[in-house]
Amino acid sequence: MTNPIRVLLADDHARTRALVRDALQREGGFVICAETATADQAYEAALAEQPDVCLVDINMPGGGISAVSRITAARPATAVIMLTVSREDNDLFDSLRAGAFGYVLKEGIDSQLPDAIRRVVAGEASLPGTLVARLIEEFRDREVRRVRIASGVAARLTGREWDVLELLREGLSTAEMADRLFVSRTTIRSHVASVLHKLRVSDREAAVRLFDEA
Repeated sequence: MTNPIRVLLADDHARTRALVRDALQREGGFVICAETATADQAYEAALAEQPDVCLVDINMPGGGISAVSRITAARPATAVIMLTVSREDNDLFDSLRAGAFGYVLKEGIDSQLPDAIRRVVAGEASLPGTLVARLIEEFRDREVRRVRIASGVAARLTGREWDVLELLREGLSTAEMADRLFVSRTTIRSHVASVLHKLRVSDREAAVRLFDEA
C-alpha cells in the first residue's frame, strides 16, 4: 500500500483551508500533517513535520513568497505549491524564483489541486495553462532582448544580473529589488554595478534605456 502524501496547509483563510481539506479527503491518498496561518508558522511547521508538499497562500501574513523561499532553502526535498487568486505575472514569476513548483488558482482547488500535488511530488511542475502560455511569452520576449543587448555591446550578464536589469526596468529601488529577490541590499548594489560595467553605461537610467531600445 502506498503511503499517503503528507501535506502542510498554510493559509490564513479558514474557508480556504476547509475547501482544501474537503478536496483532499474526497480524493484520498493525502493527509494534512499541519495547518498554519502565517509565514513564520509555515516555516516552523515545515521544519518540524517535513511534509512532502507545502500549500502556501501567496498573500498570507508575513508573505507567502517569503515563506516559500525559506522553506525551499531549508527543505529542498519538500515541494511547494502556491495557492492564490492572483493571475498577475509578477506573482507567478516571483513564486517560481522563490522555489515553487506549482501554482494553483483557488477557484480550481476542487478540480486541480489533487493532481497538482501528485505532479509536484513526482518532480513535475504544475501551472495553469493560461499562465504557462504567459510564462513562455515572457521568456521569449526576454530572450529576444538579451540577444539584442548582447549583440550590441558584447555583454554577458549572469542570470541574476538579467533579473536585476529587468527589475530596474520596472522602476524598483535597491530595497525593493532585495525584497523581490530575497537577497541583501549590498548584493543588489554589487549586481547593479556589474550590470552597468558590462553594459558600458554610467547609471541605472542608461541601462534601462539600452534594455528598452533592444
